[in-house]
Order: sequence, then structure tokens, then C-alpha cells
Amino acid sequence: MTPRRRRPQDIRSERRIRNNRIRRRREMRKNFLMFVMTLCLIVTTSVAVSSFRSNAKNDASKETYKYFKSIVVSDSDTLWSIAETYMDEEHYDSVSEYIREVMRINSLKNDAIYADAHLIVPYYATAAVAP
Repeated sequence: MTPRRRRPQDIRSERRIRNNRIRRRREMRKNFLMFVMTLCLIVTTSVAVSSFRSNAKNDASKETYKYFKSIVVSDSDTLWSIAETYMDEEHYDSVSEYIREVMRINSLKNDAIYADAHLIVPYYATAAVAP
């Protein structure tokens, strides 16, 4: 029995079949990778959005407002001691900055205050809680 000789058209047909298989495998890999990347993008986006919404809810409950209060200065009060009582570190960089604001609000020329004087002092609190 002699081996059967392959015709050129059979060889071309086999090559075409083999090339089509390779092309389909590549397309399947490409489609699979696109699916995985899309899935990762969706998961990442949903995690980012949910964390942003979670932070927004937490921030809303901690929202503070600026209030003003009239106080009567006692003998032992200084602007520094008043600042220690009413100043909030989140809203002021330093005690000096708070004292400057109190002086500006009350039109004080210097830091001298006197007993029984009335001062307007700013403070921050949540809407529900105000001293």
C-alpha cells in the first residue's frame, strides 16, 4: 500500500482550517480578557462609589457650624484662656489665629481685656449640640 499523495487544494484547505482554529483561539482569549477587564473595572468602580457614599454619610453626621456666644469676662480671664475654652483645632491653625479673630470681632485694639466686659467669641459645634 502506497501512501496517498495529497493534493495542493487539500493542503491549502488544511492550512485554512488550522489558521481558522488559531484565529478563533486568539479571539476567544481576547474576548475573555476583555470580559475579565470589564468585570474588574465594574468591581473597582462600585467599590469606589460605595466608599465615597459611605464617607459622605459619615461627614454629614460630623458637620459642624460656626456659632457666636456672648461671654462676660471674669478677673482671671485672658484671651489665651478664652481661646483654650472655645477654640477648635480643626478650624484654627493656632491659638494666635483664634485670638486675632476674637479681637477683630470685638474691635479690640490690643489683647487687654477687663473684668465684667462682654466679648463675642466664635465656636464650632454640630447643629444638634451647642454649648
